[in-house]
Amino acid sequence: MLSIPDLKPEKHYNAVGILTSGGDSSGMNPAIRSIVRAALNSGVKQVFGVRRGYQGLVSDDITLMSSRSVTNIVQKGGTVLKSARCPEFSDPSVRDVAARNLSSRGIEALVVIGGDGSLTGAHILCQEHGIPVIGLPGTIDNDIPGTDDTIGFDTAVNTAVEAIDRIRDTARSHERLFLVEVMGRNSGFIATQVGIACGAEMVVVPEYAFDFHDLCITLAERHSKGQGSSGIIVVAEGRDPDLTHRLAAQLKAQGQDPKISILGHIQRGGSPSGHDRMLASCLGTAAVEYLLAGYSDIMVGVHKGAIVDVPLQRVIEEKKVLDRKLFDIAALLHK
Repeated sequence: MLSIPDLKPEKHYNAVGILTSGGDSSGMNPAIRSIVRAALNSGVKQVFGVRRGYQGLVSDDITLMSSRSVTNIVQKGGTVLKSARCPEFSDPSVRDVAARNLSSRGIEALVVIGGDGSLTGAHILCQEHGIPVIGLPGTIDNDIPGTDDTIGFDTAVNTAVEAIDRIRDTARSHERLFLVEVMGRNSGFIATQVGIACGAEMVVVPEYAFDFHDLCITLAERHSKGQGSSGIIVVAEGRDPDLTHRLAAQLKAQGQDPKISILGHIQRGGSPSGHDRMLASCLGTAAVEYLLAGYSDIMVGVHKGAIVDVPLQRVIEEKKVLDRKLFDIAALLHK
């Protein structure tokens, strides 16, 4: 269970806004629900939902929300507010339009649910226009500094684990290697946790370099010793779109007959796990409490089982590092 901070209300807001931005993640809807209801039950008169993220903020696609409007969304994947990329938000004149749209509706503060790009936008909006903002870490990648967990990560891992458990049946039946590609362009958090949970023979992540030839030799040696019988190699997609296919080609050149399975966007969707529903609900409620306690320009995250506040400046400037010891467990347990 999460340890909840004891915050005393010091400010009053007549209206607050919520937006979800960037890649969707399961758990965003429970977060939206908790923010709406926590705010309305704490004296905030109006809660507005911004549709399609920062794009909707610029185009004034903003709707009034009620407790009833978030009924029966806690079990739904994706985001009822929709999401979109908005590269033009990097233009100060575009942000001026967004700030004016908030002001015209009387929206005094904003809660942003998303990844590093979304939280960067919130920080800049606060710095330039003085709009109080609270960020929530909503991304399947779990790569946000200052928080041990992110909304959607657990569901993405569980989805990948379930898929790989099914793939393993075929791998075992045909005594064949499968390269299973999971999401993670810049981080291997999903791949590492999935690899350990599935008992994968190997895990390939962008954080730690590896040699194709050595990898193939290692696999051959393991199989000659009767080790590594799972037949599963988990590969984070990384920044190279051809990585998994090149690895398969190398393995084939070494006498293997690998098959490729790319899980893709199924990891983003689906009903959020119980863990993600709980996490999102607690973080959403805490976001409102921090806002009413006078906080701004922070992200609400989790550290060592406690809900904590992290300056958005730190979130933007730092990089969350995949623990090498955790990564090594995947290989250690398959020797």
